[in-house]
Amino acid sequence: MTALSVGALSDKPWSWSWHDINWSQCQREVRRLQMRIVKATQEGRWDKVKALQWLLTHSFSGKALAVERVTTNQGAKTPGVDGATWQMPETRYRAIGSLRRRGYQPQPLRRVFIPKSNGKLRPLGIPTIKDRAMQALHLLALEPVAETIGDPNSYGFRKARSTADAIHQCFGVLSHLDDSAEWVFEGDIQGCFDNISHEWMLTNIPTDTEVLRKWLRAG
Repeated sequence: MTALSVGALSDKPWSWSWHDINWSQCQREVRRLQMRIVKATQEGRWDKVKALQWLLTHSFSGKALAVERVTTNQGAKTPGVDGATWQMPETRYRAIGSLRRRGYQPQPLRRVFIPKSNGKLRPLGIPTIKDRAMQALHLLALEPVAETIGDPNSYGFRKARSTADAIHQCFGVLSHLDDSAEWVFEGDIQGCFDNISHEWMLTNIPTDTEVLRKWLRAG
């Protein structure tokens, strides 16, 4: 192991290699911080929320779980513009120490086009593996807030929620013949992510705005 990787990870001496990481300890540490974020959110203590998010995104546990997530999911072998995939255990362990806020600069997304059922192509932007790991790390800190204050009947991109949950909710509210809604509307916002206000996101999303701004400007 290099001196650089030891120095970067010496704040949490639970292991000195990828295979030796105490994953149960990492999960407990992250869950503990997430529970504290939920409590602070419920109490409206936003300075406390920000401080706890900072602790989580700078912790060895959070960084390790973020790297583990992006190197074991379905897109783990899909590279971004830099061609990196972090397949080797040694590379993954060094990657934990590379997830630093100071000096972080995301790279542009790799653009690919996915065929749609109507014959058209859907553009898809693929971040580098490092940028995906940074996003996964900050998601660990944002998710407790989003799940606490989010719409209870929103099901898209929500943890532990599925299409089946949305169907169950629809059935529950539409099965009462006397007072249920008469119409169901389905809509799609054209170019939503191409036109959404970046300033609104920076003002309203309770996350590290400096890192978020860099992602929005990555290209």
